[in-house]
Amino acid sequence: MAPFAHDFPFDPAYGLTLDELLDVPAPPPPEDFEAFWRARYAEARAVDTAPEVGPVEEERDGVRLHGVTFTSVGGVRLGGRLALPVDGPAEHGFVIAHGYGGRQAAGADVPLPLPRSAAILPCVRGMGDRGLVPGIPDDAAGHVLHGIGSRDTYVIGDCVADLWCAASALQELLPRLSGPRRLGCLGESLGGGLGALALPWDERLGAAQLTVPTFGNHPLRLTLPCAGSGESVRAHHRAHPEAAEVLRYFDAATAAAAVEVPVLVAAALFDPSVPPPGQFAVYNALRGPRELLVLRAGHFAYRGIVADTAELVARRTRFFEARLGG
Repeated sequence: MAPFAHDFPFDPAYGLTLDELLDVPAPPPPEDFEAFWRARYAEARAVDTAPEVGPVEEERDGVRLHGVTFTSVGGVRLGGRLALPVDGPAEHGFVIAHGYGGRQAAGADVPLPLPRSAAILPCVRGMGDRGLVPGIPDDAAGHVLHGIGSRDTYVIGDCVADLWCAASALQELLPRLSGPRRLGCLGESLGGGLGALALPWDERLGAAQLTVPTFGNHPLRLTLPCAGSGESVRAHHRAHPEAAEVLRYFDAATAAAAVEVPVLVAAALFDPSVPPPGQFAVYNALRGPRELLVLRAGHFAYRGIVADTAELVARRTRFFEARLGG
């Protein structure tokens, strides 16, 4: 039974208990899954990101927020925000990915998880106020289908590369943060799925926190109605069943099985936009050090959400203090 009253024509809890969610598996990878992603990563690392920092746009929570632009794969120039500590040099660095609402401001991603930190908050191609690209839809339903006819043209792969290029831009701007395992990665919803896909191949990322991550267990997701971008994918798949083969390369749970660094996952029991079985599939697949925070709901307003959000923020801080604090 769904834990909240709602008007959705389906059950956003999908009739599953926590124990059942903790048994949701990850699909097996295609034979060349690792080779595909390592080639994409090599392409992204070869990009001269040429970052440019703008003037201060806002100062709060111990950081100054600047506009920033950088180049990603395909020569696409993207923008976002750069957070720099007000006092002293940055001792920690983060790449922070946004959800399908895009990013019109730094929002709740600031304050950063650790003091004396810097972060790059990129807008991935097609999204947000600083990632708009001609020809790429800026709405979730259209964006998630862009280029889905081939694994080589699917926009989700390019968005993962955008995160890698953002990491390159941050380390170029702050060489103190260069080196393996020097950066943390955060992502929510779309950003959580992109983060899971990015993590296994990038040695610069030392720990990650993923909130209600999407793209987990696509074969199962294709059977589950939802109110998010997955419904657009489901409709496309009904008309183009061959899309399932492309989606195998962009499964966040499949990628999670290759992640070795510590990951904190916040997964919801009830979520109309990102079905919880897919979220838990990402957590369940992790083979490295992992932590789970069970949320009552995701993508849904409910009584108690403020307290639950505060708990997530505190848990995130403790996690990164333990993993990156030294």
